[in-house]
Amino acid sequence: MKRKILYSLALVVGFSHLAGAAVLTGTDETAQLPFWEWHNQTISIRLVQRLPDQSRAFFAARKFSPADAERIAQSCVFQTVFKNIAAADSNTAVRYDLNEWQIDRNGTTQKMKLKEQWMSEWQQSQAPKSAQIAFSWSLLPTQQQYLPGDYNWGMTTYNLPPGQRFDLTLVWYENEQRRSAVITDIQCAPDVQISPPAGIAN
Repeated sequence: MKRKILYSLALVVGFSHLAGAAVLTGTDETAQLPFWEWHNQTISIRLVQRLPDQSRAFFAARKFSPADAERIAQSCVFQTVFKNIAAADSNTAVRYDLNEWQIDRNGTTQKMKLKEQWMSEWQQSQAPKSAQIAFSWSLLPTQQQYLPGDYNWGMTTYNLPPGQRFDLTLVWYENEQRRSAVITDIQCAPDVQISPPAGIAN
């Protein structure tokens, strides 16, 4: 039986403690899934839900075993876009290290599950080399620096079950000055099936 899941989040705008900063939530036009975005005059960070089924299919197609693809699917995956949106003449360099970001949920804190930990697991499980390379390229780099106009995207994983809600503390550096902000009440995608677009058979 087909089940169709529709997301209809109204756009919500809230202001953070940093001047000129805002948090946006809504439905991503491309993915048609919920997103959470924090931005100020210098950076923009957008997290877009990825359904577990999307991760299963994506990594199975890259020769991961069903068990390994399932491990990723159950790890709360977001497509993440990081941009330096500072004026071109500002010469504002931005860098981040995901080791400094923090997850808060139910009164406890934890770190994100980063590329280095995943790659160690894939080596231990003897995942195919081609699969390991594909996985490495699919994730957002753990550390990165951006000049004005630079941007990058990739998956980030939070090691939480589907549907879990959490707050995320972001840390970055603008010309080596440390900044931080919090995006509250982010939700991992639920583990649901969606109907294919009209005209495509199951």
